[in-house]
Amino acid sequence: MAIYLNRDTRIMIQGITGSVGSTQAKLTKDYGSAIVGGVAPGKGGREVHGLPVFDSVAEAVEVTQANASVIFVPASAAPEAAHSALDAGLGLVVIITEHVPVRESLDIQLHARECGAVVIGPNCPGLLTPGVGRMGIIPGHVATPGKVGVVSRSGTLAFEVAADLTDAGIGQSTIVGIGGDVAPCTSLLEVLSQFEEDPSTEAVVIVGEVGGSSEEQAAEYIKKAMKKPVFAFVAGRCAPPGKKMGHAGAIVRGKAGTAAHKVRALEDAGVAIARNPIQLPGLINARLGRRNSR
Repeated sequence: MAIYLNRDTRIMIQGITGSVGSTQAKLTKDYGSAIVGGVAPGKGGREVHGLPVFDSVAEAVEVTQANASVIFVPASAAPEAAHSALDAGLGLVVIITEHVPVRESLDIQLHARECGAVVIGPNCPGLLTPGVGRMGIIPGHVATPGKVGVVSRSGTLAFEVAADLTDAGIGQSTIVGIGGDVAPCTSLLEVLSQFEEDPSTEAVVIVGEVGGSSEEQAAEYIKKAMKKPVFAFVAGRCAPPGKKMGHAGAIVRGKAGTAAHKVRALEDAGVAIARNPIQLPGLINARLGRRNSR
């Protein structure tokens, strides 16, 4: 098993005829994912890497029985693409696009809740369930099947952590990149709750960063509700005070949102903290033992 992306997931790509969408469609197909087609309004009837292209999500769903979508379209078109996917009944939508306005993200989040769907992103690397499939831009070669879940606000750090775990012989159940925006459609806490309920996940790694309060909220949940061991790395310990960071959500106001504040909250919840990503495998093996991590 896994969370969100499993063997029953049938994937389409919105924006499949664009350069990024086309490239990622090929990588997704080559990884062995169950990708069934794509959408590009006005370009229906074409093929991209042997995959059929449709003019609308509704048409694609009717023909292919897709139940999930990855969105690779410009920011101006991303909200409409997401709402179209939700209106078509898709249960899982991943928005890779960055620069989606916060108001639009909140509208998508509300729509998803009304539909009982899950939206990951925007401005995120997506999902990877090792050996099963990928939705987004997480490179498949960095991961290996196992029992440690990874949830990250950062894309590249998610890749690095997965690679470090793999090199140490620690496999992953699912890697979830929620994105670095102020209001991601799926929160860090929500992903943790999914990992807690997943029987194939024995432990969880959080990759946090400065800004916002999601790690502090997650710490409260971990303290009250999580039975599985949690490990974390929080990026930004050396961030200069007042320095604007890269992600839209990396906003520090006073002491709130600093890496130090997040680390204290997580430590108070019993989370084992790594000072850099490469320390995570050692912490996990010390707690679980190598045999139980794959």
